[in-house]
Amino acid sequence: MTSRLKTGTLAALFCDGECEEASNVTSLVRLAVDRYHRLVHAFSDPRVADWPLMDSPMPTLVMVAAYLYVVIILGPRLMANRKPFQLRSVLIYYNAFQVAFSLIMLWEHLMSGWLWDYSFRCQPVDYSRSPTALRMANLCWWYYISKLTEFMDTIFFVLRKKDNQVSLLHLYHHTLTPIETWICCKFIAGGHGTFSNLINNIVHVIMYLYYMMAAMGPAYHKYLWWKKYLTSLQLAQFTLVFIHSAQVLFIDCGYPKLIAAFLLVHSAIFFGLFYDFYMQAYKKTQTVKKAE
Repeated sequence: MTSRLKTGTLAALFCDGECEEASNVTSLVRLAVDRYHRLVHAFSDPRVADWPLMDSPMPTLVMVAAYLYVVIILGPRLMANRKPFQLRSVLIYYNAFQVAFSLIMLWEHLMSGWLWDYSFRCQPVDYSRSPTALRMANLCWWYYISKLTEFMDTIFFVLRKKDNQVSLLHLYHHTLTPIETWICCKFIAGGHGTFSNLINNIVHVIMYLYYMMAAMGPAYHKYLWWKKYLTSLQLAQFTLVFIHSAQVLFIDCGYPKLIAAFLLVHSAIFFGLFYDFYMQAYKKTQTVKKAE
């Protein structure tokens, strides 16, 4: 009796007066799923509805879960009694691909609005089917796909037994960004928030270029004196995104303030994590050298 009463009460909350009281948990779940689909249909961008992986968040969540299982549990187990793979050629080609991919997306961000039409103060999402608006929406999808390809960063660390590289910062970044970019593509494919994508592409061109040169062997290491400035560049990236997103809280151009607030929190968390990494990796090393 008590169980049915609780189920009925929950069902009434989900139904909101639109259906009869649910008699069991199964019907309650069905009602919740139906309500979810109606909510998504009401707020999502209709232009991306039929695009690959955009219908539901489940494929993305499954891929993220599989990624975490492989790099935290399965991979280390398989590599426990094996020598690390070198993967020199693979790393060179992979990082060259990421440099090229990031350069193309950087160009597309500029040509889709940021070079000519977009406002750096507050830019609403253009949900029309104009060529420029569709170009930006398509770019948002490719940016989402790029975050899935970056899973390989961690997999290569595991295969090379670079366990110290698989840090909380690294896992947090590669777990959150595919989910975040799926949401952005599904609901707000364009507008103010794509500024962070633009800046991220600039950083990734430089970062993957560094990784590519590092993989080319000791002969190129003398050209990598600028390694320590990569983290400084990433800190600058999150500072710019924070300032840029904060403007929307004070200027109303139709861009969702909730998304701007999320970007503020997102950039602040990443700034804190990267700053901690910077202090651990460089400042403490400098202190030890001075002491010696």
